[in-house]
Amino acid sequence: MRWTSLHRIAVSLPLAMLAALTLIGINEAGYHRSHAALNELNEWQKARTSVSRLLQSMLDAETGLRGYLLTGDERYLEPYQSANATIHANLEELRSQFAESSQDLDDYLQLSQQVARKMSELDLSLSLRRKGQEDAWKFVISTDVGKQNMDAIRQHARTLVERNTARVARSQAEIAQSLWLSRLGIALVTAIGLLAFHLYLRQTRALQQATEREQAVLETERSRLEDLVRERTATLNDLANHLQQVREDERGHLARELHDELGALLTAAKLDVARLKSRLGDQGTEVVDRLRHLSETLNGVIALKRRIIEDLRPSSLSNLGLTASLEILAHEFSRGAGIEVQTSLETVTLPEATQLTVYRMVQESLTNIGKYAQARKVLVTVHQHPRHVAVQIRDDGQGFDPARIERSRHGLLGMRQRVEAVGGRLTITSRPGEGTLVAAILPSSTPAPAAGSPARPE
Repeated sequence: MRWTSLHRIAVSLPLAMLAALTLIGINEAGYHRSHAALNELNEWQKARTSVSRLLQSMLDAETGLRGYLLTGDERYLEPYQSANATIHANLEELRSQFAESSQDLDDYLQLSQQVARKMSELDLSLSLRRKGQEDAWKFVISTDVGKQNMDAIRQHARTLVERNTARVARSQAEIAQSLWLSRLGIALVTAIGLLAFHLYLRQTRALQQATEREQAVLETERSRLEDLVRERTATLNDLANHLQQVREDERGHLARELHDELGALLTAAKLDVARLKSRLGDQGTEVVDRLRHLSETLNGVIALKRRIIEDLRPSSLSNLGLTASLEILAHEFSRGAGIEVQTSLETVTLPEATQLTVYRMVQESLTNIGKYAQARKVLVTVHQHPRHVAVQIRDDGQGFDPARIERSRHGLLGMRQRVEAVGGRLTITSRPGEGTLVAAILPSSTPAPAAGSPARPE
């Protein structure tokens, strides 16, 4: 699809550019041809006007002279003199206009010769009239020389005008042809432009449809991946919760085994030592010392057994409740780590699993404080609210940057997993040199599983 779109762009864009350049070329060519034709028309119109003025001047000169010859009134000579003054200017103007064409120049030379002859004839008649030679000027007028000269002048003028008229017709034809070519070119370029626009619209629609299809595919794939991520996350959460529960069950089972089996064996051994000691009395001081040392060793083993059992499964939690268990945990940590621990504990109502989560959370936090925090004081608080329980562990240690917690810190990750498994939310707030606050919000009752979510294994 992308190759097709690029191919259409490669076709439509040059086509549109070619149409635009063609239209510009046609307009420019038509403009120059029309402009040249109009200039020629203007020049030829001037030449025709000059020829007409020359003929009019010749007629004025002849008419004025004839009026003077017949009447002798000098007033009739005014048109003759005026025309005589303009004839030479008209001839010079015609010479400059017909200089570029040899054929027109030949006709012009013949025309100027005939004009000169006619003017010589008129001047001769005027001279004879002023000298009083009546017969002579009447003879000149009565001859056909003047008529022949005027006919020749008209013929040469007509030839020049007809040739210019033909050229005007050709120029008009060129203008009409240029206009027709411009119309044809504009129509053709418009058709090409419409075709290019149509191709562009098709390409745009194709790109839009391809984009919509790709978006639909991406949306489907994203939805599938999101569903897969949710499914895998739910599966991993269930697996983590199951493993956590199995771990607690195993720790409880091991604690019971240690309490029952090892406790019975140690108690029996201690009783045997007591019976042996009572039978020996004061006999064998060395043996009595050995029995006393053995009894003390058994007491130490029994105490170690109790600590291990409490670490595996705190019996105080099931026997005394969460508040007392946390008091005991804080006291033992303070005594063992040498860190002052203050508590503010309220009696809370939580399910058994959530109580164990709170206990493990406080236990893990105190362990981390003892290992890394270098703190002097610790505050543990548990407060009951109408719909939730708030648990906080705050220390004044060296702190850390939560954004740079390494993935190997499984204690914090396991703490968060425990809290979220019972529907709570865990937050860790800390800055280097400002201590650390571990806070959890837990629901007062266990929330019902979400619709569609698999039930957590017990």
